[in-house]
Amino acid sequence: MKLIISAFIAAGVLASAPALANLDLAKKSNCMACHLVDKKLVGPAYAEVAAKYKGDANAVKMLAAKVKAGSKPGVPGVWGAVPMPPNPNVKDADMEILIKWILAGAK
Repeated sequence: MKLIISAFIAAGVLASAPALANLDLAKKSNCMACHLVDKKLVGPAYAEVAAKYKGDANAVKMLAAKVKAGSKPGVPGVWGAVPMPPNPNVKDADMEILIKWILAGAK
């Protein structure tokens, strides 16, 4: 019985590890300076982003380009008047991981 319980606990820890790693990656990439998972900070909450782009097959590619380039100051964006600074230093592989994590519900 203890072996079965231990296996379930281990499975739960392993299942949550990628989510924690992606949150850590978001922090390391400076995303969390402007975004939170469940509420608006400077930029939209990741939950809002996931809802807006749900089912959009091009979302990962499109959002990666937006994050890399940022938005233009003075030009109203999708999320309001505050421009998003470019973040060109995030590796493409990390960018894809982060965006997929956000679109999956970022927990």
